[in-house]
Formats: sequence, structure tokens, C-alpha cells
Amino acid sequence: MFVVKVGGSEGIDYDSFLADLIQHDDYLVVHGGSHELNNTATKLGKPPVFVTSVSGFTSRFTDRETLDIFNMIYAGKMNKMLVEKLQGLKVNAVGLTGIDGRLMEGKRKQALKIIENGKKKVLRGDLSGIIENVNTDLLRLLMDNAYVPVLTPPAISYEGQAINVDGDRCAARVAVSMKADTLIILSNVPGLLRDAEDEASIITKLSIDEIDSHIESYAKGRMKKKLLAAREALEGGVKRVILGDARGKAPVSLSFQKWGTIIE
Repeated sequence: MFVVKVGGSEGIDYDSFLADLIQHDDYLVVHGGSHELNNTATKLGKPPVFVTSVSGFTSRFTDRETLDIFNMIYAGKMNKMLVEKLQGLKVNAVGLTGIDGRLMEGKRKQALKIIENGKKKVLRGDLSGIIENVNTDLLRLLMDNAYVPVLTPPAISYEGQAINVDGDRCAARVAVSMKADTLIILSNVPGLLRDAEDEASIITKLSIDEIDSHIESYAKGRMKKKLLAAREALEGGVKRVILGDARGKAPVSLSFQKWGTIIE
């Protein structure tokens, strides 16, 4: 069984991704929607705000208005687009957020410790968190009855409040909880690059012990979270994580053929 997370960045070929995905068996899908969210939020007069934690990770500041737009894009447009396309391919997909059936549950962060203009700052009012529990009974019920789950943030807090969670770490938590052998994370780059401006500089293989040093030395922007998610998945029992490219043909098959960055 494997989990595949397809990102929401510009340039991803969803039709090719899905046409290839359905050639495989025993999987579930986690997806993002960041590019569409950024565009829509900007058009609505609520442009995205990104903050950098004291540990160097970038995330979206999510107040209530941003979360409402987030739901509109992730739970609405992106999720139903993927479900519709899968149904058109004769796959009986079911789209769910982490809120539905308390599918993905966790703690809301009380405050963010960030770096702004070189200074440490505590930021409050952010509706984000980290997933700690996955409703595997619900997922197995669906998969045992030939449904394909298509999952997306947000998650639900213990207090019953929607919270934004990172999509890559969400996929890692789902993969661990479902005892998946493989987690594939597809985005609009071919994998981890030594030089972010040179796609030929891909690092094809690394071990779990090298992740922290590669986060420090090579990972830029969103790639830092992907490596963090990879480490969490491997520490939780997933055998391998593949960082692959969703822009071309057959991205899932190519990932299994060891195209991309393989982390074991």
C-alpha cells in the first residue's frame, strides 16, 4: 500500500498524474492547492502572508478569513476537481478533509515563534496545528469497500476547530497511520536539488541520517517541509519516501522506477 501526495504548485499536470496513478493498486491520495489559494486570496483582497519560524521553516499565517478561503480552494475546488477527474476515469473516489469524521486530528498551536526583520517575535491568532491522530477505521472502511480516499487539509483540533496543517506532513502522518510501505511526494521540481536554480543538480539518494544536514545545506522554501515530512514518515515505519516530479508523464510510475530523490 502506498500514499501519494500531489502538490498544488504551478505547472503540475493533474491529468497525467491521475492517468498514471490509476495503473497502480492499493493507494490513497493527499493533495495541496497552494498556487490556486494564493491567486484566489489575492483576488479577494486577502493576499497570502508567509512567516518563518525560529527553526527556519516557512508557513502560511492562517487567520479565520484565510482559513475560509483555504476551505473554498482545498476542500472545494481542488478536492472536487481531483475526485471528478478520478470518477471520469472510473475510479470511485471519495473526497474528504481532515475535518470530516475527525479524519485528521491534532493540536492547534497557541502561538507562532517567528523571525521578522531579523528579530524574534511571538505571533498569535494563527489557526494552524500539527496532526497527531488519523481515523484509520474510516479510511480502511472506505478502501475495503473499493473507494479511493482523496484527502486534504484542514484538520480538526481537539476542541473541534478547523486548523491549517502542512500537506506534506499530513501525508506523512497518514502514511504512518495506514502502515504504508511507500510515501511519494510529487511537486513541481524533480526532487531535492543541490542548486535550486539547476534541475540537473538533483540528489538522487540519501538516508534518514542525512536529512537534517540536507535541510540545512540544500533545501529551500517548501523543500524543507518535504524533508521534514520524509523524516517523520521513515521514523514512523514507512520504508521509503520518494520526492518526485508531477509536471511530466507517468510521475508515479517513474517514482517507483527511482526517478527523483529516494530516501530510505
